[in-house]
Amino acid sequence: MSAYGFAHLRSRRHHTDVIAYLERIQATLDPFAGRFLVHGPPAEVLEGEWPGSMVLIEFPGLAEARAWYHSPGYREILRLRTDHIDGDVLLIEGVGPHYDPLERAARLRAEAERARPSEPSSRPA
Repeated sequence: MSAYGFAHLRSRRHHTDVIAYLERIQATLDPFAGRFLVHGPPAEVLEGEWPGSMVLIEFPGLAEARAWYHSPGYREILRLRTDHIDGDVLLIEGVGPHYDPLERAARLRAEAERARPSEPSSRPA
């Protein structure tokens, strides 16, 4: 199942280190079959606030995403970005092609009902 590296970059500075990072990142992704799906354009915000930009990188699975992030090649260039751009980065597994939100809703409803305290009996003691 596909997994994604997601970054919310709150500040963007075009420092020469950031440019060097951009020039080198694809070479760190290639061994792990990582590819950019979204790379930094300002988003059209429809609800709430979204300061900054986002990056979304797809991997074949969570193992590849983790391996990329912790790889010597990526660790070597990581400071080129983190020293100049504030943001949040996470890895997350995607849903499969047959994902059904109704099934998730049913599971959540069942969990909520099991967690609900039982009502006291209305029978006289």
